[in-house]
Amino acid sequence: MTTRWEQGDIDRVLNKPARSKYGAKKVQIDGIGFDSKREGARYVELKTMQQAGLIRNLNCHPVLDIWIKEIFICKVELDFVYFDVALIHTRFEDVKGIDNALSQLKRKLVEATHGITVELVK
Repeated sequence: MTTRWEQGDIDRVLNKPARSKYGAKKVQIDGIGFDSKREGARYVELKTMQQAGLIRNLNCHPVLDIWIKEIFICKVELDFVYFDVALIHTRFEDVKGIDNALSQLKRKLVEATHGITVELVK
């Protein structure tokens, strides 16, 4: 009997990192892991804005719990949350190269259960 190997199985045996579904390259900046170069670049922009005093309290990868009628549904990890000094408002961002149906659903769940707006950054 022969065993059929999938590419993911071969990569695991050879300790190769798994390829991202959409081909995004993971990056590390300041010891923080980001799922894509785009997300890492946005972090650098926001960090520069914070140093200039335009924003404050930058937080990467905030996790929000989704509860509906006292039932825990899931956790949603956004990319960034920070306070915009000019707008006097806390902003939530989700950086996406490709905005699929699951991402849209998670944003809607966060918005509906937490009463906030999640901005899509492309």
